[in-house]
Amino acid sequence: MSQSFGEDVGSILECFEDLDDPRSAVNRKHLLGDLIVIAICAVIAGADGPQAIGVWAASNQDWLKQHLELPHGIPSHDTIGRLLALLKPAAFQTCFQNWIRALRTDDEPTAGETARGQQKVIAIDGKALRRSHDRKRNLGALFLVSAWSVQHGVSLGQLATEEKSNEITAIPELIDHLDVGGATVTIDAAGCQKTIAAKIVDGGGDYVLALKGNQGNLHKSVEDWITEQIGNGFVNVTVRKYEQTVKGHGRVDHLTYYQFNAPKTLSGFSNWKKFRTIGIAIRVSEKGDQVSREVRYFISSLRLGVKRFAAAVRGHWAIENTLHWCLDVTFREDESRLRDRHAADNVAWLKRFALSLLKQRTDKESIAMRRRMAGWNTDYLSQVLGIQKT
Repeated sequence: MSQSFGEDVGSILECFEDLDDPRSAVNRKHLLGDLIVIAICAVIAGADGPQAIGVWAASNQDWLKQHLELPHGIPSHDTIGRLLALLKPAAFQTCFQNWIRALRTDDEPTAGETARGQQKVIAIDGKALRRSHDRKRNLGALFLVSAWSVQHGVSLGQLATEEKSNEITAIPELIDHLDVGGATVTIDAAGCQKTIAAKIVDGGGDYVLALKGNQGNLHKSVEDWITEQIGNGFVNVTVRKYEQTVKGHGRVDHLTYYQFNAPKTLSGFSNWKKFRTIGIAIRVSEKGDQVSREVRYFISSLRLGVKRFAAAVRGHWAIENTLHWCLDVTFREDESRLRDRHAADNVAWLKRFALSLLKQRTDKESIAMRRRMAGWNTDYLSQVLGIQKT
């Protein structure tokens, strides 16, 4: 992958040096590095699939020729599509993770540290690409389990499954590829499993897991115990309470958190590794004239400290409100019609990586506007890529 790029662009390509070229050597006209850089740039600038990537490249060939060798000119969208279908998603993601690490300055916290005194929270959640089903091959919609760094606004990894029911098996595999040391890992009820909790603890992290019907006895036991304490006015227990109000997307959320030491009488208490506390989060949302109320129960390995518990719970809501909402609204992910599983997985990762880079910008524009600006102005695109100073 030797290239004659400028120093800054060349440093990006170093992150992909160990990526094997999956293409046949016969009629291999375009450099692997050229194709990857084109795909990255195009997705940041608004492309949502191979055809759009090809159109963007053809429209920006003068700029691309300043930075890439392009020995046979601009590649077609078919060439780009074939590459995305051949690349192994796990290896592709590893290269981007190297890029993220390279972009961090020496004085920034490492993965196991906190940022500006903040807690390190990794939110793990699943999302379906709703229109990616393939009836001809009897395949349902592709389901992606993603890990999101709440403090840095960065995608840490993703794993694809054929259906939501496989989320339980995908989460442990995804955790194996993450550095959870010193982090609080938050997972929705589907990931509330004893083996997953143990894996997080063994990796040096803490967990905050939501409870629902899949842990029926434990869920009911926690709900009944907390309800009893609230009814008694907390006279016989130590409780921590925290309240906050959050505004966003035209909605006002009033949040109330209660946290308790976990009583050993809870159903199945001894089966959960490092089980220390339980909690409840009550969210009352107001949007216009509509008011809704949501109550969630949690088990956790965290020690008593309600602000840390609240930060973890809110951090998990962030993957829904920040990552998934933005992917649906700004990146139109649910409209993806890519049928090839590797191509769909790789394009989904490109979108998550593009979002990660766009969130690192410090201007006051929205993510949607930053993406438009990257499409309109290659100087701004260079700044997003980190190859040109602001």
